[in-house]
Amino acid sequence: MSDTTPAPRICATPAAQDWILRLRAQHGPLMFHQSGGCCDGSAPKCFVAGEFRVGGQDVLLGTLVGDTPVWIGAAQFEYWRHTQVTIDIVPGRGSGMSLEAPEGVRFVIRSRVFTDAENARLSAAGEPPRGDAAAP
Repeated sequence: MSDTTPAPRICATPAAQDWILRLRAQHGPLMFHQSGGCCDGSAPKCFVAGEFRVGGQDVLLGTLVGDTPVWIGAAQFEYWRHTQVTIDIVPGRGSGMSLEAPEGVRFVIRSRVFTDAENARLSAAGEPPRGDAAAP
């Protein structure tokens, strides 16, 4: 990353990247959506691309493993706009709606607060894309 390139808003651990590749090999193109909520509602959900309808105000955080988009609900983004979100995977039972659930693992979110310099670069880069118009 150069001194002017913003830090990515989304990244994944190597273990999560491996699972994304595995799920993509089984199911085809994927997407993630992170919404607010309690319980499993606050965990990232992995779907076959197009099987979850992105809302008009959802925010595209970026892509993982090449072309897997990661969306977040607008209200949740406002809380997390100053943090880098990392998708990780852990053993355990996840949401039945997420593709990894039958495998005995679940995706989780880890985060860190951006530095002042990173926040300045992100602000200079402008707002991330929102809604269906940005969907690949």
